[in-house]
Amino acid sequence: MKILMIHPRFPDTFWSFKHALRFIGKGSLYPPLGLLTVAALLPRDWDIRLVDLNLTELSDEDLKKADYAFISATDIQRNSSAQVISKCKQSGLKTVAGGPLFTMEHTRFTNVDHFVLNEAELTLAGFLADLRKGYPKRIYTTAEFADIKKTPVPRWDLVDLRKYARVGVQFSRGCPYDCEFCDVALLFGQRVRTKTVDQVIRELDAIYSIGWRGKVFFVDDNFIGSKSYVKRHLLPALIEWRNGKKGVPFHTQVTLNLADDETLMGQMVEAGFDEVFIGIETPNLQSLDECNKKHNASRDLIKSIRRIQRAGLEVQGGFIVGFDHDTNGIFKQQVDLIQKSGIVTAMVGVLQAPTGTKLYERLISEGRVTGFSSCDNFKGTTNIIPKMELSVLQNGYRKLVRQLYSPEPYYRRAKTYLEICRVPSVYVPTDADYLFAFLKSIIRLGVFGRERFEYWKLMMWTILNRPRLLHVATTFAINGFHFRKVSELHVR
Repeated sequence: MKILMIHPRFPDTFWSFKHALRFIGKGSLYPPLGLLTVAALLPRDWDIRLVDLNLTELSDEDLKKADYAFISATDIQRNSSAQVISKCKQSGLKTVAGGPLFTMEHTRFTNVDHFVLNEAELTLAGFLADLRKGYPKRIYTTAEFADIKKTPVPRWDLVDLRKYARVGVQFSRGCPYDCEFCDVALLFGQRVRTKTVDQVIRELDAIYSIGWRGKVFFVDDNFIGSKSYVKRHLLPALIEWRNGKKGVPFHTQVTLNLADDETLMGQMVEAGFDEVFIGIETPNLQSLDECNKKHNASRDLIKSIRRIQRAGLEVQGGFIVGFDHDTNGIFKQQVDLIQKSGIVTAMVGVLQAPTGTKLYERLISEGRVTGFSSCDNFKGTTNIIPKMELSVLQNGYRKLVRQLYSPEPYYRRAKTYLEICRVPSVYVPTDADYLFAFLKSIIRLGVFGRERFEYWKLMMWTILNRPRLLHVATTFAINGFHFRKVSELHVR
């Protein structure tokens, strides 16, 4: 059996880092972890190829050589997925689709031949069994959750890791919280399921053995969802694994209550973590209560953020405007919080309601849903009718983005972070990619960029005061260029 795995294209968004990747000569941020994991679940004697449309085009020759096309995608890849499915249909190639997009919206994709929905560890086997018998059904689904202790090591041999900036590893699925706007609990449950320590180490060994020394993203929606297991077992194993190894820093997603556990933060830093993404959402207490984000409400947000930063972890934050309890003052409140806290990478979006979430169901009942969520919050669009007048919301959002990502406030935020953070303990080798990026940033940003004055202020301050953080300052400068390009193209 000849299988063509297709990873649809990501649009130019906040998280694509498309304009930043050009500085380091990479084609895409991450390889498709989901498809590589599915590939490992397929029979070993099958001929499997992967085409990542973020790196290359899908050719007619690719389609002719395959018996089936396997497609997996998230909401943000919706348009590209539809184009891929249409092209496969025109060529006569049968399609098998799965992943979060199709699990939530499979009724929209009438051209797909077979859907393998929910978690492939459970539903793929049924499809394969029926395929061997010659009569596969159209839809395979389940209400159960998989035992991911049985999940195999992804097929890293199917991709060229040199074309990617980072790679992903998954330790857990599920989140104990139930935020109204979030679909994580819907897709993966509120009971946190984990892989064994040995599984995680095998996955790390697999990518290390083929030469990977860059950043590894633990893709868990909440890495500390099973805090006790992480502290007792996983982090000690990661500390031991990194002993004697160069490079391979980690980053992940956590909740803000990480700030309450000094031991846990210390372990994470010792294990090699240097970045954490946190859904902070809003300083509006009523809005936090509205969306059931109560674990953020009973705390001083800036103090909690500072505690994590000073432990040695850069905080990257997610923020939302457009809650029912937001007033016109929310835009200034968000800017003040982000600037004071020194969160350099601040993804602020307008509230959307993903299909199937509690927010979606509530607003459907109120007649306030206008379509499907784009999941590209940075465009300032929404699929709901907000309580705030829409024009006020969108104009306020545009002004907010301009205030955050214009050169002066952005670089000021970067300096704030560099002043207060602890120097990471992770050894980051000065490789050719970094030197190339640094030199290119000097020319593109320091000579020709409209941010050149702010660029040189930050670089000179860093060299004189915190020279070991020069690679961090360079990364901030390059990422800031991407954020400005995206905001100019899609927001302003």
